[in-house]
Amino acid sequence: MTPARFSDLLAAEWIKLWSLRSTRWLLGLGTLAIVAFAVQSSLDAYHGWPGFPAMEKARFSPLTEAFSGLSATMLMIGAGSLGALTIVGEYATGLIRTTLSAVPARHRVVAAKLVVVGGVMLATGALISAATFGVSQAILSGRGVAVALGDPGVLRVLAANALLAPVSGLVGMGVGALLRHTAAAVVAVCAVLVIVPTFFRPTVHQWLNDLYALVPFYVWRTCLGLPQLRDDPALPTVAGSWAVFTLWPLAAAVLTLLVVHRRDV
Repeated sequence: MTPARFSDLLAAEWIKLWSLRSTRWLLGLGTLAIVAFAVQSSLDAYHGWPGFPAMEKARFSPLTEAFSGLSATMLMIGAGSLGALTIVGEYATGLIRTTLSAVPARHRVVAAKLVVVGGVMLATGALISAATFGVSQAILSGRGVAVALGDPGVLRVLAANALLAPVSGLVGMGVGALLRHTAAAVVAVCAVLVIVPTFFRPTVHQWLNDLYALVPFYVWRTCLGLPQLRDDPALPTVAGSWAVFTLWPLAAAVLTLLVVHRRDV
């Protein structure tokens, strides 16, 4: 039998992804919710700007109004949960047996799934990052406090905001492949990506700071998501933070490949 072309596998995974109702709900409503939150936050800042104290005006960050820690949390939980569901759902319905019967080369199936999920999450993250930035700065420009793409640190922040989605989506796939249980996978994704890292704070113990600097949400919050970096040895570096953003999805992809290849369906 002639092996299926990789393009055919990509098409099949695309159809399976969009056949899940959770995909449309999480991506559609999630995107609208995050953009709406940026609009509301920016309008609040616009109307309250005349009454802000001088110190608060000096510390004001237009990029935070566009995409805050809450926005990052929503994006990471949504993308991570969807990533987990794309693989858990296939095992739960038994569709994985049909898939692997048609394509016995499991690594090719998983590779196609990783490419589709990663691509969709990257596009979604880029859309959210651009949309929140656009609407927020359009509102804040009325007070003369908006920033432009060419301002220092802006492109780095926008890129980091966008990449939160594919990083979380692929990590979610790894967790889903490992646990194979919908509720457990979603809870684990939320805990690993957001809930536990929320409690991380810089400490006087450098070994602990180095440990924190291995977590995507922490390096986004303390480095990549900040337009102006703080000169503090306890905080992650830009290069190290980008490395974390690269290594987590790579490790998750390898984990997914190994688990699906070795376990029975």
